[in-house]
Amino acid sequence: MTILLVRHARAGRRERWKGDDRLRPLSPKGHVQATALPAVLEPWTAVAPLLVSSPWKRCVQTLGPLASGTGAAVRADDLLGEGRGSDAADRMADWIGPRPVVLCTHGDVIEEVLARVLANGIDLGREPTAAKGSVWVLEGTGGAVVSARYLAPPA
Repeated sequence: MTILLVRHARAGRRERWKGDDRLRPLSPKGHVQATALPAVLEPWTAVAPLLVSSPWKRCVQTLGPLASGTGAAVRADDLLGEGRGSDAADRMADWIGPRPVVLCTHGDVIEEVLARVLANGIDLGREPTAAKGSVWVLEGTGGAVVSARYLAPPA
């Protein structure tokens, strides 16, 4: 099994956004990161992956170029929304299947998932991080993660 845990690409500054934060789009730099994402994930996405995203606009936009390139649709799931870290970590196994899974979410969700992976004895390096536009490649077997590798943001 392979889960590609993507933190959404850069979005405009939260404090400058007027309105519902769920509608905050990617910034110009975020669009560059999202456009570069398919090349970064190509080794895992040769077979059409399952693409699941937080329903927040910036997450869906982050997976847009990957969806276009692979022909896979992006499925929105509230479980990956901001503030749902514990719930998402509890249900990670639900997304595991015969093909790679790309999950796009928020920093707090990724932190919770990584805390669970670390608690299971998987080495995450000295100071695990999850910069905007970055990816954690979680490899596993039998529903359990056995290795994790960090891919820095592409741009």
